[in-house]
Amino acid sequence: MYSAGDVRIEKVPDPQIIEPTDALIRVTRACICGSDLWPYQKMEHSDTGRVMGHEAVGVVEDVGADVRTVKRGDFVIMPFAFSDGTCVFCHDGLQTSCLHGGFFGTAEVAGAQAEAVRIPLADGTLFPLRAHADDALMASLLTLSDVMGTGHHAAIIARVTPGKSVAVVGDGAVGLCGVVAAKRLGAEQIIILGRHADRIALARDFGATDVVSERGDAAVERVRELTGGYGVHAVLECVGLEQAVNTAISIARPGGAVGRVGVPQEQTIPGSEPAFYNNVTVGGGPAPVRAYMEDLLPDVLEGNIEPGRVFDRTIGLDGVPDGYRAMNEREVIKVMVNP
Repeated sequence: MYSAGDVRIEKVPDPQIIEPTDALIRVTRACICGSDLWPYQKMEHSDTGRVMGHEAVGVVEDVGADVRTVKRGDFVIMPFAFSDGTCVFCHDGLQTSCLHGGFFGTAEVAGAQAEAVRIPLADGTLFPLRAHADDALMASLLTLSDVMGTGHHAAIIARVTPGKSVAVVGDGAVGLCGVVAAKRLGAEQIIILGRHADRIALARDFGATDVVSERGDAAVERVRELTGGYGVHAVLECVGLEQAVNTAISIARPGGAVGRVGVPQEQTIPGSEPAFYNNVTVGGGPAPVRAYMEDLLPDVLEGNIEPGRVFDRTIGLDGVPDGYRAMNEREVIKVMVNP
């Protein structure tokens, strides 16, 4: 990506082992993320461009001399952040705050919308899949690199537990995976706030019990009608815009919680006064998806959850520029890339 709207497919040098803790993977599936649309809409011009993409599964092609937990030929899931797995925050299950980590698809670390990618700190980053990975599961395994883990993180932060009422703000891939997560954690009522027919249909398949298509004050009023006037116990905020955050705080019942995973587009946190006076807990951030893989993987392998259904278009690398366009215009939910 060279600037807003300017995505190109180019030949680049093959990635190389730089540090002895690196690994190289051949990408077998990657995708375009909703958060990639923010630079697609706003990025300033760059002379060098940025190799995009932070979600991938693939096969290990080479490892540095100090890599111990993965080997050539392993099928691995690449979380969107790299981490050493040994620092104090990694030990706390917060790999996105790793003292030596960072994110893929930045100006400093090339991304995975590519045939191959270098993985820094491979031991702490890559999740090797020891069981055979059926091709039919690839899409759902790919969601563990970001969107399924992110939806799950929102649900954990919002304290979703059996019998609770939940609202999901946003019907993109993360919001839809949030519905999967809330259902998996035993929520009794799951309200999806969205207005795209295809996404709403999928949300219902995933377990949503109610749909609210209004916005702003009308959405708040409708959610309260659906919850006896109280609001919901847990809100998953999966957009990041000011209106979405305000709505999320306004529909939480007193004592409820909001899990924020939408990348914030404002410098300040909206809704501080109603959150304060209603004792609403507001938390969240970049999901430590590496920490959740072991918990979520069995349900994917056994077919108990199918988050890969959020992918409604598959393309090759040459189709990536049009894939960005299609996602930006809400023509599709999420695009999978098969290099």
